[in-house]
Formats: sequence, structure tokens, C-alpha cells
Amino acid sequence: MCSACFASGAGIVAAVPGLIDESPPSSGWFSRWRFGMLTLLAMAVVLVGIVLFDGGSGADEPTTTAAAASITIPPMPATTEAPENAAPDFSLALMGGGSFTLSEHLAEDGRPVILNLWASWCPPCRDEMPDLNAAAVANPDVLFLGIAVSDDPVAAEEFATSIEIAYPIGFDESGRVGASFPAAGLPSTFVIAPSGEVVQMAFGRLSPANIDILVDIARQG
Repeated sequence: MCSACFASGAGIVAAVPGLIDESPPSSGWFSRWRFGMLTLLAMAVVLVGIVLFDGGSGADEPTTTAAAASITIPPMPATTEAPENAAPDFSLALMGGGSFTLSEHLAEDGRPVILNLWASWCPPCRDEMPDLNAAAVANPDVLFLGIAVSDDPVAAEEFATSIEIAYPIGFDESGRVGASFPAAGLPSTFVIAPSGEVVQMAFGRLSPANIDILVDIARQG
């Protein structure tokens, strides 16, 4: 998983030096020959650029994701058996002490989990956390869990404490847990059913209405 916030991307314009002749104009066949050679050179560079551009549009092409104040949550296929949707198990230290292991929670507690991957350096993550916190307080039958990905635990704890976060926060300093989930950036949120399946994914900043949808899905899961 790329540990960057969802943000709008911009195209890159590269200038090729040496194609513009800035010397004083001259006369005669040498001037015409030089102009012709420069024209051919410019055409050749353009053609090479087109070939390289077309040939490099495969898997290595960088991608960007547009940011949005709210998101549309696409439905996942309804199914009772989908091993490929099983959430990866993990164990993390929690803010304030203790630890959380997903498989143990599902076996012993049984509540569905709304897992939010975030970081204190990610503005959209910080913006949505008060709304997640309010939803966690209002819906105790669903466990909200925040995981600070590739973050400084001190900075993450300071921010979570400043907004009086009510749900558990885990620390994934190496980013290994975050990388096990199919997220392209932060924040990313996953609904994990009591069966251990990921029944919904949402990418980008969640609005309160989006969070309510995820809570309903969690209860149905």
C-alpha cells in the first residue's frame, strides 16, 4: 500500500533543451541546411517521444487518485462464501497499553469491525476521525479500530488524545499491516464481518453519511 494521502495529481511537462536555436540569423545555404537539420531533429525527438509515451503506458505508469470531500461506496458482491475476501489476521500494540489481534477479537468478542487506516500526517485522515469517533460512541455494537500506518506513535497518540478518541488505536510503524490490505492511499476503511470476511471497502475521506452506510453494512455482515 502506498502510504500517501489521496490527492489530486498533476501532469508533468518536460522541456527538451537544445531544440531551439537562439543564435543570430545567418544567410546562405548553411543557414538553410542548419534550419532543415534542426527541423528534422525536432521531428525525430517528437516521434521518439510518442513511441516512448505509447510504449510506457503499461503497469509501470504512475497513477493518481482524485481527492473528494465525500466518497461513493461501491457495493461488494453479496456472497456467503468468499475466501478471497478474508481479512488478513494481524496483531498490534494499542495506544494506552495492551494489544489487539483480529482473530482473537472475532473468536471472543464477535462484533463486526470497521477498520480505518490513517496517519497523523494525513490531513483527510485527521478531518474524518472526529466523525468516526462520534459514530463509534453511537454504535457500540460495532467495533471501530484505527491503525496508524507508517506513523510516529507519539504524533499519532498526541492527535488521537487531542480529539479524545473513544475507540482503540493501533500502531503499524513499519506499514506491514497496512500493506496487507488493498489500499492505494490513506485514509482507507474496511468493514470486517464476524465471519472474518471483508464485506466492504471505502477509500478517501468519509462523510458522516458514508460512515452510517458502513455501520449498516457491518450490522448486516
